Amino acid sequence: MKPLMECDQKLSDQFSFIRISDKIVKTINYIKQLSNQRFHKQQEQQCSHQQRNQLPQVSLSDIQDEQLNNQFVDKITFLMQSSIENQVKFNKECLNQQLEMQSAQYQLQNEKEKIKTKKLEEKIKAKDLQLEQKNKEIQSQQKLINELKNQSIKNIKEKKKLEETIRAKDLQLQSQNLQIQQLKQIQTQQPIIQSSSQLILKPFTYNIIHNNSIKQNDWCYAIAINKDCSIVLAGCNSEIKVFEFKQEVLKKTQLLIEHQDDVNTLNFMNKSNHFISGSDDKSIIIWSMNQRNQWICQQKLNGHNNSIYCLVLNNNTEDLIISGSRDKTIKFWKKQNQWLCQQTITDHTNNVLGLSLNQQQNKVISCGDDKQILIIEQSQQDSKWIVIQKIMVETYGYRICFINDNLFTFQPFGIEQMHVYEMNNNNKQYLKTKDILGKGGYDSFLFPQQHIKSKYLLVNKIGKYVNLIRTKDNCEFKAEQYIEYKSSAIYGCMSDDAQYLITWDNGSYEIQIRKYNEI
Repeated sequence: MKPLMECDQKLSDQFSFIRISDKIVKTINYIKQLSNQRFHKQQEQQCSHQQRNQLPQVSLSDIQDEQLNNQFVDKITFLMQSSIENQVKFNKECLNQQLEMQSAQYQLQNEKEKIKTKKLEEKIKAKDLQLEQKNKEIQSQQKLINELKNQSIKNIKEKKKLEETIRAKDLQLQSQNLQIQQLKQIQTQQPIIQSSSQLILKPFTYNIIHNNSIKQNDWCYAIAINKDCSIVLAGCNSEIKVFEFKQEVLKKTQLLIEHQDDVNTLNFMNKSNHFISGSDDKSIIIWSMNQRNQWICQQKLNGHNNSIYCLVLNNNTEDLIISGSRDKTIKFWKKQNQWLCQQTITDHTNNVLGLSLNQQQNKVISCGDDKQILIIEQSQQDSKWIVIQKIMVETYGYRICFINDNLFTFQPFGIEQMHVYEMNNNNKQYLKTKDILGKGGYDSFLFPQQHIKSKYLLVNKIGKYVNLIRTKDNCEFKAEQYIEYKSSAIYGCMSDDAQYLITWDNGSYEIQIRKYNEI
């Protein structure tokens, strides 16, 4: 860059010199012109003198001056021309050098651009290779994802199919096991019935244990007794009182206050250490016992839009809860990791008041304020519950109960008769076949019917009476005892072994204990 600047400076100086030289040349030319004019003038004078035949009078000094002047001019002219020629030659060399340097600079710049372009192309090529590799990886991953997805979908379908097959097999196995148990029970009971049928069906009475009644001023709408008769629950308004039941004495051990409104129904699970409760606060609570033997709320089921009036659960696997509500629906709650609502039946048009599950636990019957009895059966294909029959009745009722898979009882409101329905073997429809006389009157709801299979005993409340009825193998019914209370507002439960009947009524405002005694 520096030589180029020096060359530019020299060129600038030379151009200045050329301008001065031009001026000198012009001056010399002017002197020459004057000299020539003078010379021509002298010639003219000589010619004139010759014509006159006179000799010119020219001084020697003038002639010498003229000659010197011409020599000077010629010399200067020669020097100037030489200088100009040298300068022009130099200028050409500088220009050529400048052009060469510019050309070299251009080539250098061009080479740099080529190098940059090449590097850029290499980078682009490298990026393209990276992108191509990434695309290949993405395509490979996508292919793997699609394969996994397809495999997952296939596995899910196969799993569902397998689960359905297993469920169907389980149901079939449960049914077969139940039938085997029933056959075994019949086989074990048959000799006893044949040899001492009068002993099994011997008359009985339930007598109150007066000294063991406890005062309970709050209304008690539900009572439950666990399998070994060691714990009694009482739903007193919105509270659940837990009693230890030992030596036929009730001792309160805990008070549960999770519900926000009246507790209407209580049910123990016989295989697991749990119980369930339903309330006017629209919720169902599953209770479990912790390590300190205290009952705690394990899960709350919310799904109904109104009061819970009745609950039943399957005693075989204890993984199904069925609830009836004032919101006119029946809900089926299935236990997986947690309890979830699996299905809702909406065929009732008014309050659902009573529920019962058959021995095979594949049929549910319900009654309500809409004068309907629904027969609901579980499908073997998809385990869904389907309404297979609707029975219209003249009078609605609060209580309904399966006696066996082919027979159930229904208590209409305010009527001293209990209806018996049997299944027709031809069309598999239930029809009313007989009425069983009872004792009662104006009635109140809750206190569900209860069938104690081991004692062939049915508990049926009508008005202010609790009717205790024997059920025989030939589907005959015989009233054994009518327990009278001071009011129709009676609520209670019988123990699974039929040894105790525990009730509360608003005539005595007591929780009373009655014990089974054979006559």
